[in-house]
Amino acid sequence: MLDELINILLIEDEDPHAELIQRAFEDQGSLVRIHRVRSLTEARAHILSQQPALIIADWRLPDGESMELLPNHQDPLATPIILMTSYGNERIAVEALKSGALDYVVKSPESMLDMPHLAERAIEQWAARAEHVNMQKALLESEAQFRLLAENASDMISRLTIDGHMLYVSPACETILGYTPEELIGTISFDLIHEEDRGFVKNLFKGNRYDTTYTLTYRALHKKGHYVWLESSSRAILDRKADSIIEIQTASRDITERKKAEKALQDAHDHLQEAYQRTIEGWVRALDLRDRETEGHTQRVTELTVKVAATLGFSDEELTHIRRGALLHDMGKMAIPDDILQKPGPLNEVEWEKMRLHPVYVYEMLSPISYLHAALDIPYCHHERWDGSGYPRGLKGEEIPLIARLFAIIDVWDALCSDRPYRKQLPKADVIKYLREKSGELFDPKLVDVFLAVVEAEQ
Repeated sequence: MLDELINILLIEDEDPHAELIQRAFEDQGSLVRIHRVRSLTEARAHILSQQPALIIADWRLPDGESMELLPNHQDPLATPIILMTSYGNERIAVEALKSGALDYVVKSPESMLDMPHLAERAIEQWAARAEHVNMQKALLESEAQFRLLAENASDMISRLTIDGHMLYVSPACETILGYTPEELIGTISFDLIHEEDRGFVKNLFKGNRYDTTYTLTYRALHKKGHYVWLESSSRAILDRKADSIIEIQTASRDITERKKAEKALQDAHDHLQEAYQRTIEGWVRALDLRDRETEGHTQRVTELTVKVAATLGFSDEELTHIRRGALLHDMGKMAIPDDILQKPGPLNEVEWEKMRLHPVYVYEMLSPISYLHAALDIPYCHHERWDGSGYPRGLKGEEIPLIARLFAIIDVWDALCSDRPYRKQLPKADVIKYLREKSGELFDPKLVDVFLAVVEAEQ
């Protein structure tokens, strides 16, 4: 039975019937307070002063019919009513129930003694009805709020089925895509998406979390035939019981101008990078013209260094800096006097002291240039040696930057495999033997193995 105190209004002009109903509630020990009145007039007065949770009313009363108390469509949650009559009439029963009565009872000792159970069932039904009405009201209010926001938003708001059919689209679609809402509702949104972007848009919620809002950019077809870039925030609306998507809601804005600005910025960046590269190549060409003894050496060691570095897992951005560093590795020789740089024979100790300064010179020349900072390891450190016998700082082992240790191997490889005025090139087998002999002394042994694996794979 009911587990909290319930106020019930009993409208019954016949004392025996009223007393039987009151005694039935008392016998059930239910938490009910019965207030009995004998007419519609008394009932209305009581309802105004104290709203009951349930009305049990005789159909015919001295001053009218209790049908007058039934709820109407304007007030669907008025007090629930159980109607009683002294005789059965199917037409009256149907009319009563259609008009909003929760139950219709023909008076009998049995039905009046069972009134506590009828009341309990009626109150439970009324609670369910109230919940449904309130949910419908909340849904209508939510829908009204959604439409108010959507109709006035500059973004294009849309509601879609999982297969892309447009259930709703806000008026902003005309500004963004040139179509009116009426032209788009019922169509498939995917048909407007550029074919290169369509796949990832269609699969957005496949395999992804439903409770996440996703933001994506794609191209959509304008009514005039060109494509515009849209940025859309999309989220799935779920049927929690079935754990399935009811619909997808999106908010889209036109970002075409932003995309154009991004492309212009990227183009400017690319042009600047190209200018940097051409400048470096110009410097290298100037050095080649001055030191014809090693002409072509720089390009060869650069390509080979980038190739081997790629096998070590360096990123594309890192490889760009490695390429620059390799191209500039001997740039410090621009500061070496011609009589030393172009001497046909071996250098004496004094000349070697000056020659060993070229890594310092290149560091001093290039370190003020910010975009070359990440490329300086090779020019500054490629003459350092694994055992610490190198120059200019006498670095040892892993104190030497990794890419400089690799370049040192490749620099020596190319030098020994090339003709010089004071000697002929060595056979590659002899150069490989030399690198293995000096592994762990002049060169990083692990990198010697890596380099020779690449070289031997090409032979």
